[in-house]
Amino acid sequence: MGERVFALFRRRVRSLLAPAPLLLLAGLAGCRTPHRDPHTAVFLIESSPANLDPRIGTDEASEHIDELLFDGLVTHDASFHFTPALAESWEQPNPLTLVFHLRQGVRFSDGRPLTARDVVWTIDSMIDPGIDPARNGAVISPKAAAYNSVARVDAPGPWTVVFHLKHPDNFLLTNLSSSAFGVVPYGSGRGFWRHPVGTGSFRFVSQQIDQDVVIERNPYSWSAKPAIKRVRFAVVPDAITEALELEKGSADVAVNSLPMDELPVLARQPNLVVEDRPGTVIQYLAFNLRDPILKHVRVRQAIACAINRKLIIRTLLGGHARPAVSLLPPSHWAWTGDVAGYNYDPARAERLLDEAGYKPGADGVRLHLTMKISQDEETRLLADVLQQELGQVGIALALRSYEFATFYSDVTRGAFQMYSLRWIGGNEQPDIFTYAFSTASFPPDGANRGHYSNPQLDALLNDAAQSEDMERRRADYVEAQQILARDLPAVNLWYLDTIVVHNRRLTHVIPSQSGSYTFLKTARLAP
Repeated sequence: MGERVFALFRRRVRSLLAPAPLLLLAGLAGCRTPHRDPHTAVFLIESSPANLDPRIGTDEASEHIDELLFDGLVTHDASFHFTPALAESWEQPNPLTLVFHLRQGVRFSDGRPLTARDVVWTIDSMIDPGIDPARNGAVISPKAAAYNSVARVDAPGPWTVVFHLKHPDNFLLTNLSSSAFGVVPYGSGRGFWRHPVGTGSFRFVSQQIDQDVVIERNPYSWSAKPAIKRVRFAVVPDAITEALELEKGSADVAVNSLPMDELPVLARQPNLVVEDRPGTVIQYLAFNLRDPILKHVRVRQAIACAINRKLIIRTLLGGHARPAVSLLPPSHWAWTGDVAGYNYDPARAERLLDEAGYKPGADGVRLHLTMKISQDEETRLLADVLQQELGQVGIALALRSYEFATFYSDVTRGAFQMYSLRWIGGNEQPDIFTYAFSTASFPPDGANRGHYSNPQLDALLNDAAQSEDMERRRADYVEAQQILARDLPAVNLWYLDTIVVHNRRLTHVIPSQSGSYTFLKTARLAP
């Protein structure tokens, strides 16, 4: 999109945002700051969590809230090194055996003691087809493929869990860590999401779909207890309303959900603080490779060349992002920038479309595509920009907007031509390539929703997952990134900064790179 066209679009966006301060002043003229529970932090989120069962929920809200309610066997520090969680130690006597020694005295939030039987049940209920669904035991888990290497899990004692593997798996620890996995009580079945019970720092209180989720300090927590007594996650789909709620003091915090144009306005409010740090969350644009148009690699490459990422980052995102060439963050040991690039080049995009056989018609349109989007404001604005940019090279992009649950359901079952979402936390480990792009990860066994398949990539990823040689693993991942950049089953757009906007009542806020909500474990509410 040219500077002039984009400027016209920006004026329309500003026309939506400009009234916010006026509305605020009008609203405050005749009222006082709303009465607030001094012990409850109000956290604004864009949509309800789809499923708070940690074996099932994979959307942003579910995973971030689950990280407060549940614990994995291990966790990781800021450098992505693994540290103890529910397992106080572990060892690997051979490549096919992993032994965990659980902490003793840990209790679930309802008071039940945690034992090895709970860990075995959590894994088995996701991957064992022998569990009888009539007993309400089995769950349909989109995370099951992450444990394909597991042959069986044993509990030789109440505090010992042994994983027996079919083949070496360098990523099992990643998939047993707190950001990806949560231990549930023995017997937890399909209805567990209605009242989840975990061992985390907080415990579940209630959920009203499309309204809120309430959690509170877990009195049985084995780790340091949060200073905040209660958190209410209020669902506010409209970003402008979110900003107003923060300005008038009826909410305490929002993470990565406010319009970039509004951040300077919020930063000038005396009662608010805007925290900003480089993040690992990546925005991507995915394609359905079973589609008769998008199966052509030149069409996908043309779309990538038609997107002016630098201009979008500078304007729509206010500079709060960095262009991405890989799913992995640049600081990762396996990252490489030595891949095929797709800088903004409309002329190249048109040549690629010509080569793919899509010539412009009398109206200048070469082909028609549809992009499914959710109803949050930022996604709609991005989709509007993409629609204009693709239109300039002859691609007529129709936008179909749905409430998030419907949108995400369509995405996970492959009912789309194009969509855009974010990888949040999951792209901090290289097993993301297997989860998102291996042939074995077609839904429901993984997140290869576009049904991309490349035997060469599969072989590289399998070798990297099993090799103990770090240099060999890095070489595998470098080549994998080069293949993905050439075949382009998805376009890596940009890494978003983590932006936390909170009022001064909420203190000790330390944003995470992934945009998680774990800062609530150490944050405080001032009197």
